[in-house]
Amino acid sequence: MPELPEVETVTRSIAPLIGRKIVSAELRATRVLRGSDPERVAAKIEGRRIQSIKRYGKFIVMSLDKGVYLTVHLGMTGRLLLGGPPGKHTHAILNLDKGVLLYDDSRMFGCIEVSDEFPKRVAKLGPEPLEVSFEDFATSLKRHKMRIKALLLNQTFLRGMGNIYADEALFRSGIHPMAMASRLRGGRPRRLYDAMRDVLTEAIAAGGSSISDYVDAEGRKGFFQINHRVYQRTGEPCVTCDKPIRRLLVAQRSSHFCPQCQKR
Repeated sequence: MPELPEVETVTRSIAPLIGRKIVSAELRATRVLRGSDPERVAAKIEGRRIQSIKRYGKFIVMSLDKGVYLTVHLGMTGRLLLGGPPGKHTHAILNLDKGVLLYDDSRMFGCIEVSDEFPKRVAKLGPEPLEVSFEDFATSLKRHKMRIKALLLNQTFLRGMGNIYADEALFRSGIHPMAMASRLRGGRPRRLYDAMRDVLTEAIAAGGSSISDYVDAEGRKGFFQINHRVYQRTGEPCVTCDKPIRRLLVAQRSSHFCPQCQKR
């Protein structure tokens, strides 16, 4: 599933659409619309101009004129593409006064929603990892008696963190994924905070991680996957100590870590 760096990259790649008008919309799948009527949704956004495009965690929120919001969640295989011919997995076509925006999704786990107010489920998310202060981050850690990996994946704690970057941040900070968040002491919270921000910033600069389907709106793959130090490297030697990278399940998600370098 695209995480914060990938969604940020897509958001930046469609930024040229700000100011464009949606002339017509063809919506082909009620599943992607979460059961909403395609014709009603199309009528709601046709003729409206895109005023802003912003990322909130893993969501892309387009603010249209007259107080309408178009929200996209890419799910596992969703793609927003600028131009190109529609394919068999194209579920939305937005014809603009200049250009076209396509939504492709082979597994249809993503969604498109239209609302007359800022989307409630986006408003409920936690703070941005790249914006939250260290003081607020550290205070929040103390309140949660959860495994740190599970907490990092909790979108009400921080929005946008996912499996890849949680694993990478924990490795860089030397913290075991099973460590209890509320028990992190000394310099460990600061190391985790800095590692999280560093890995996200580096991944955004690299265009994200293209492991399976992810590309930006121009069809370009990211290349941060070549810098992964633990994620999906089970059995390979640690880049620091040469011990084999291990994998375990935390909150039903695979977690990759070095048993030598990461301590509880």
